[in-house]
Amino acid sequence: MTMRWTPESWRNKPVVHMPTDYPDVRELQRVEDELRALPPLVFAGEARTLTAKLADVEAGKAFLLQGGDCAESFKEFSTDNIRDTFRLLLQMAVVLTFAGRKPVVKVGRIAGQFAKPRSSPIEEIDGVTLPSYRGDNINGSAFTPEERVPDPQRLLKAYNQSASTLNLLRAFAGGGYADLYNIHRWTQGFADHGIGAQYRELADKIAEALAFMEAVGVTPETHPDLSRVEVFTSHEALLLNVESALTRLDGGTGEWFDTSAHMLWIGERTRQLDGAHVEFMRGIRNPIGVKCGPTMEADDLLPLIDALNPDNISGRLTLIGRFGHDKVGKRLPGLMRAVKAAGKKVIWSIDPMHGNTLMAASGYKTRPFDRILGEVKGFIDVAESEGVHPGGVHLEMTGQNVTECIGGAQAVSEDDLSSRYHTHCDPRLNADQALELAFLVAERLKSGRLNQSRAA
Repeated sequence: MTMRWTPESWRNKPVVHMPTDYPDVRELQRVEDELRALPPLVFAGEARTLTAKLADVEAGKAFLLQGGDCAESFKEFSTDNIRDTFRLLLQMAVVLTFAGRKPVVKVGRIAGQFAKPRSSPIEEIDGVTLPSYRGDNINGSAFTPEERVPDPQRLLKAYNQSASTLNLLRAFAGGGYADLYNIHRWTQGFADHGIGAQYRELADKIAEALAFMEAVGVTPETHPDLSRVEVFTSHEALLLNVESALTRLDGGTGEWFDTSAHMLWIGERTRQLDGAHVEFMRGIRNPIGVKCGPTMEADDLLPLIDALNPDNISGRLTLIGRFGHDKVGKRLPGLMRAVKAAGKKVIWSIDPMHGNTLMAASGYKTRPFDRILGEVKGFIDVAESEGVHPGGVHLEMTGQNVTECIGGAQAVSEDDLSSRYHTHCDPRLNADQALELAFLVAERLKSGRLNQSRAA
């Protein structure tokens, strides 16, 4: 880690989970050069703002909600899908804010979350073996030899889709759609019972509070922040050739920022201390994250923290646990204890999706809702017992009415999976399940807040 960092210094390190089988390497290099010349997708000032907000999370003054698609696709790209994901983030944030009495930092897995590491480089169906699907910015999901060939032009298409997505998000966030006075309009698509009814009840309470505020002169006209929100973007920094091509020097500070997203994270499979992904991420000034799985030990984690956040900057580093509902209570306490004892400033968040995946008898990959909820509850229990702020949740979810995760109030069964199983990669919570999880997490956070008040 003593070598001089540049946006390309990662190329001198061992690299994993990046495609090496592009048939035309010169075309790949040409596309990388084109990406270097394209405008940034996000700006250094926006990334600094997110770091400051995440510092509040680290200090226990806010909560991080990070969620979106497991892997964005070209096929599902539409205004409606982007709007629905944005609306779901707003709805979940309102629920969490109302119960936790703390602001919620909203970070989408969106506008760049295309590539996915795969457990195997090949896939076999009916005796035919082909390269695995790696995400729409690399190859196609259709099981044909032509689709599975990596195509550099897909990198440009992903950039353009990300730019369009960001334009829509900024319009929704600042153009009145996010106005709290529209909170009842966000209920479109929800049923009149169950979670839909519960959300409407909450919306009624907020509307009453807004009516009082309006009566005393606090309106969107006098306080414009009531009609807009800040939503940030994030994705896994997997394709380092793309990330480095979109890394820009901030002339005002001399710092480097990866302008592909406000926040980037390193996955469980690419967090090698001497690897290319850690090398790249240590040099950018964006807020960053690291996935922490059940095999991680404190002796692995502490050197990673030192490499990625040597100046111990608050808001810089988020540790995203992904243990599984049956392992979080065993594996997380030691990590939290060691990090706290070392005086490291980190945010603790939980990804309850990846450690709770199973294969249904029907052949569909799925995730049981009760296991997802169980890991979140376990995370909060451990954090409170260790005197650590349970800082956030990291979810794979969609605003669409899919049937990919079983369980929840709607009681999606294994037999239901085939009806609306649309994911290109991993199963996602649908809108009802995600909002239900937000209510249940909010209740758990509320009880913790009340217990702290009584103890004080």
